[in-house]
Amino acid sequence: MRRLWVLACMDERMPVDEALGIRADSPVGGGDAHLFRNAGGIVTDDAVRSAMLTINFFGTREIVVLQHTGCGMLSANGSDLEKALRDKGIDVDNIALDPSLPELKLGKGAFGKWSGMMDDVDETCIKTVDYLKNHPLIPKSVVVSGWVWETEFRRLRAPEIQFEIRRGGNRTRKNRDL
Repeated sequence: MRRLWVLACMDERMPVDEALGIRADSPVGGGDAHLFRNAGGIVTDDAVRSAMLTINFFGTREIVVLQHTGCGMLSANGSDLEKALRDKGIDVDNIALDPSLPELKLGKGAFGKWSGMMDDVDETCIKTVDYLKNHPLIPKSVVVSGWVWETEFRRLRAPEIQFEIRRGGNRTRKNRDL
């Protein structure tokens, strides 16, 4: 039985199997983990719903958040995205988010934040892990960890909140703990 749920970025440069040393779900099944991918590998309402279902109905006992350097979600900000869509005539203040739940709507001006653009992949990874660890639908017994795949070096590392540590400075265990 699979006991791992992975939240990962949808970018094709994010090789989940290689990064984690597993064989994730395939179209024919039989993988080592339930794999949920979205832009940025961030927590969304659908990610929480999916994690809650796999924990409660499929015996998942561990969640891994997998984000990566060079993510496209770092390339702009929510305000710029919102402006670009408005310039195309899209009313971002009146968007149906979920066809099965039409009452789920964003408040005026919330689209930019909802889009999930980020400034720092390490900080976002740490916040994502914290959010999942503290979410009421995720039991405290579920192990949650976060990792950053360095696309330029094809290696996995723990997220670092301090810039100088990420650049090869003092990598003590205290600095790496989530």
